[in-house]
Amino acid sequence: MLLDKIDELLKEVQNLSAQNAEDIEHLRIKYLSKKGIISDMMNDFRNVAADEKKTVGMKLNELKKLTTERINQLRAECETQESNDEALDLTRTPYPIPLGSRHPLTIVRNEIIDIFSRMGFVLADGPEVEDDLHVFTKMNFAADHPARDMQDTFFVEQSASDVTKNILLRSHTSSVQARVMENMHTKDGKLTAPIRVICPGRVYRNEAITSRAHCFFHQVEGLYIDKNVSFTDLKQVLLSFAREMFGPDTDIRLRPSYFPFTEPSAEMDISCFICGGDGCSFCKHTGWVEILGCGMVDPNVLEQCGIDSKIYSGYAFGMGVERIANLKYRVSDLRMFSENDTRFLKEFEAAN
Repeated sequence: MLLDKIDELLKEVQNLSAQNAEDIEHLRIKYLSKKGIISDMMNDFRNVAADEKKTVGMKLNELKKLTTERINQLRAECETQESNDEALDLTRTPYPIPLGSRHPLTIVRNEIIDIFSRMGFVLADGPEVEDDLHVFTKMNFAADHPARDMQDTFFVEQSASDVTKNILLRSHTSSVQARVMENMHTKDGKLTAPIRVICPGRVYRNEAITSRAHCFFHQVEGLYIDKNVSFTDLKQVLLSFAREMFGPDTDIRLRPSYFPFTEPSAEMDISCFICGGDGCSFCKHTGWVEILGCGMVDPNVLEQCGIDSKIYSGYAFGMGVERIANLKYRVSDLRMFSENDTRFLKEFEAAN
């Protein structure tokens, strides 16, 4: 019967598919053309009994409408796919999005870490939100030291009666050294192994933001503790670092200074690599540029951290990553390191 053929064709039309415009045109001719299947059924409709004409006629109209809609749907899908294919340029690089570059501070920090890693130093890390005990007390800061004031340090929680409850943003990565030392000794003050660590990280100080200072910056500190460690060992390590970082002709000089956690203490300068030590505006016509502070670990620090200072000695040093980056790239404004100006960052693509 014609009605059964229409029902079968309805199911067939619902599952029509096509890969391209040519397939769609073939389907249109097969079903909707003057010589197509539906036209043949329309011709057979004349032979349907009078009492069935209404039902069969409605089914035929439904079939023609559904077939037309399905073919139009396939045509729209095909056009969309072709449009997408045309938008895809197969001759382009496989990386359509431009790759970024490492931040200049990351470049310099990684270079510093690499140099000291080749000297046997291992990385150590610690929390940025610290307590007074590890930031100040174990680092031999006096109870009335100015660094403990709110004018210099960002306190999260502060107790007027008990400094051990003070929680703050660390003002130097020396707190990492304190944590390493207190975890590397036995109950009788003996080291479980020599300590030779380097501690990179972000630190915070309550300072006005200018072209020469910021409320946060980055440090890299180093610590070496063992038996019979001398100032000569420190000097040789720093000389090797300076020549690796700034060139083989670099000289260093050590000037007496003061830090609560080292004794004796020194500031280290390098010979100006721009003028070769002859004097220029960059080195303020002195021939030298300051880059870091250093010294022998104060025995009080060793004792505070549980290490026997009569058996062990050590040295420590610390430098600002921004300072080294300024020396290498001559960036005049510290704020540029944290403003994320892509024009500034793109200048360092070749340094990656």
